[in-house]
Amino acid sequence: MIAEWTIPSALADFHDIENALEGRRAAVFLDYDGTLTPIVDTPEQAVLTDEMRAVVRRLGDRCVTAIVSGRTRKDVQAHVRLDNLFYAGTHGFEIVGPEGSGIHHEVGQEFLPAMEELHRRLRRAIGDTPGLLLETKGYSLAVHYRLVRESAVARVGSVVDESMSDYPTLRKTHGKKVFEIRPRFDWDKGKAVQWILQALDLDRADMVPFYLGDDTTDEDAFEAVDGRGIGILVADEPRPTAARYRLEDSAEVARFLQGLVRVLHEPT
Repeated sequence: MIAEWTIPSALADFHDIENALEGRRAAVFLDYDGTLTPIVDTPEQAVLTDEMRAVVRRLGDRCVTAIVSGRTRKDVQAHVRLDNLFYAGTHGFEIVGPEGSGIHHEVGQEFLPAMEELHRRLRRAIGDTPGLLLETKGYSLAVHYRLVRESAVARVGSVVDESMSDYPTLRKTHGKKVFEIRPRFDWDKGKAVQWILQALDLDRADMVPFYLGDDTTDEDAFEAVDGRGIGILVADEPRPTAARYRLEDSAEVARFLQGLVRVLHEPT
């Protein structure tokens, strides 16, 4: 039996969201995989539709809009292909703004050698596991096991944990059928959102920051906007979350963003 949702639909309650924007400005932060695109078997299959790209472009023309992704900044930029957005890659460890914005920020460079060494070690130990994908992202390492047979997943997890015991500066987090290895450093998607707001002088009472995301790594960002903005979880089944609203999938995300575009005024 599936538990019932305890948070309302952002589409059903869109009028309340519109009221919250009355006399205020918006800044919109968007995860990529599972939010702007559906969840797929491999990262290269997550392709932005023309419809979604068009609505995100229009949104970026109306307010500060940022993509905050676990992908590298260059990778997510190559997939989105919009030059009016801000991009925070690798869970916010690398941030850039549109040309002329003066926004460029990177943290955690000192962890890169350990990440590269661990990647080589895991590639030797489990790289030949059928269905396993080791994705190096510079500031993080993703161990995708969505296509690994169930009986082999436990071994993959054990090897990752055993290998990481020699790298105390790194930590493992969990995503959807993926182990994410990142620096043991106080930085995450929520910190990236806060940094962008402060860098652009948008950390003010007249701003409503939105964050839309689907994964456990997005919870840091939901907490960052809680109390002053609006977090929206993209998920088809209930789960504990700091988000205030929910959307079922990327199709509902597109409808919601279209609604935002309609109510936001173009800059004068």
